[in-house]
Amino acid sequence: MKIAIHGRNFKDETKPFVQTMFDTLANKNIELQISESYQKILTEVGIIHSATTFYTNQKDLFDANFVLTLGGDGTLLDAVTHVGDRETPILGINTGRLGFLATVSPDQIEESLQELFAENYTLDQRTLVSIDSRLNGEKLDIFSGVNFGLNELGIMKTDTSSMIMVRAYLNGEFLNTYWADGLIIATATGSTGYNLSVGGPLVIPTSDIFVISPMSPHNLNVRPLVVSTDSVMSFEIESRSNNCLISLDARSKVVDSNIKISMKREQFKANLIRLSDTNFLNTLRSKLNWGFDVRN
Repeated sequence: MKIAIHGRNFKDETKPFVQTMFDTLANKNIELQISESYQKILTEVGIIHSATTFYTNQKDLFDANFVLTLGGDGTLLDAVTHVGDRETPILGINTGRLGFLATVSPDQIEESLQELFAENYTLDQRTLVSIDSRLNGEKLDIFSGVNFGLNELGIMKTDTSSMIMVRAYLNGEFLNTYWADGLIIATATGSTGYNLSVGGPLVIPTSDIFVISPMSPHNLNVRPLVVSTDSVMSFEIESRSNNCLISLDARSKVVDSNIKISMKREQFKANLIRLSDTNFLNTLRSKLNWGFDVRN
């Protein structure tokens, strides 16, 4: 069995659990490949592992059976870009803070690995967004060939600019002109991310929908809109500063505001591993403190 591992910094109290994970993998004679950035972190904190190969980008990643991430949701989003159209199953171990995607706690690592080896899990297939960017008719490669994301596409003003105007089209038909700080187009998975913070709805992550949510709209009667993932959306942008910020999940870049963006469902999906004790509704209640009486 081959397992690739990607991660970020973790707290000192998490170190024993991380070491236990690598010890368990070594005892199982698992062939490991670790991301170069995570290898540096492991070396600095003195974690011992059996990996002999490392990867720096999507092309270097070997043909893994699984990918493990140790960090928060952002770390798992990184791994989605590493995997791409291989659709390798990903399991997120939460050594960060809030985790809707990385749901395995450090003290559950060994138990979760045993479930993985016993194939006691299911795969949640999550829809990805795919974008096409053009400036004056010329195609742009804003994100160096990784033009897809799991959570959302963001079209936003830059830090120093006033609000922008975004003309949105749905399947070629004019939808609306948004005067706002920006526009978030989220997948069902991304509904718990940026979409939630700008007032968008929570959505069951396996739903086949996109959510269009304005950020601080000038017209207060503009509300989030749910559309089918069969939809093709396109956007034209105007900005007084002549630029805007385009983001895919945690990646972002300032571009000329004359850019035209189109977005649709990506042809491949992200396969997230769901273990037997993982439930999205339980995660919602836990992470959002539903049912807690704040008066006590």
